[in-house]
Amino acid sequence: MSEAEDVRKTETVPQWKQQEVDELVDFLERYDAVGIVGVTGIPSRQLQSMRRGLHGTAEVRMSRNTLMTRAVEQVDEGLEQLAAEIGGEVAFVGSNDNPFGLFKELEASKTPAPIGAGEVAPNDIVIPEGDTGIDPGPFVGELQSVGASARIMEGSIKVTEDSKVLEAGETVSEDLANVLAEMGIEPKEVGLDLRAVYADGVLFEPDELALDVDEYGEDFQAAAAAARNLSVNAAYPTAENAGTLLAKAAGEAKSVGLEATIVNEELAPDLIGKADAQLRALAAQIDDEEALPEELQGVEAPAASEDVEEDEDEQDDEATDAEDADDAEPEDDSDDDDADGGEGLGEMFG
Repeated sequence: MSEAEDVRKTETVPQWKQQEVDELVDFLERYDAVGIVGVTGIPSRQLQSMRRGLHGTAEVRMSRNTLMTRAVEQVDEGLEQLAAEIGGEVAFVGSNDNPFGLFKELEASKTPAPIGAGEVAPNDIVIPEGDTGIDPGPFVGELQSVGASARIMEGSIKVTEDSKVLEAGETVSEDLANVLAEMGIEPKEVGLDLRAVYADGVLFEPDELALDVDEYGEDFQAAAAAARNLSVNAAYPTAENAGTLLAKAAGEAKSVGLEATIVNEELAPDLIGKADAQLRALAAQIDDEEALPEELQGVEAPAASEDVEEDEDEQDDEATDAEDADDAEPEDDSDDDDADGGEGLGEMFG
């Protein structure tokens, strides 16, 4: 288009429209994140309340769709991608928060609202069990006609059980709309429905922003734990895993010391406990009690060395984050145990 043609086209645009577009452009350039929200079906009073609730977090700007489209096309920052979402009753929303925070704020601003005849149910509509607080009369028949289990009890109309009267996606009848209104049931939510938001050169869709914060946190913790376990098993020291690595190394060193019968001050109690367990196990296998010293007569074989087991449990507790870490004490060879026990008995019998 030549410059003269462009000038003639600009001259055909009313001044107020050009001024409105300029203001919209200024709005778009003022915020880090800009999106399109649907405002269909929101009563004016509730819309104003939502706008006030977002004050300080986000700003909503309404205008004609043609002018909104012209504005996003004039801002040369990729915002023209939002033009595809401009249709029906929409508005701009701008925020300096990140898109995820903006989506969360918009969802939190939604409020319950009654549903009218001819509208599509956004979810299953259930009339809950309980006293309606309505005096006996024709209303009990109206409840029954829409599928609710209702009867007159103790001078009042009561719903005897939770009654699903409409499934999601079905159209609300006039009778059902009247019953719901009479009972004060508001089965739908109204609010600013985010269609898309543009930030940091990326266009985000609503389903990309709808994060389950608790689930996301659990996934993050699981990933951190997996990374920690990997670093421990690979013996890759960091400030976060140093304590676990030291505990794991100490446990493994102690297990080696016990297996090799290395005598020192730290291992002495465990070695004595291990030897005592071996001795008792061997003594319990001798049928002739008279062949045993008095203190070993009637001794039953222990399941395992209690002192050694307790020490191993403490070692395992200190390195719980190190999955698959081989920090348990190696099992004793039965032949070696018998040999050690035999030497002990030999010394005792002289």
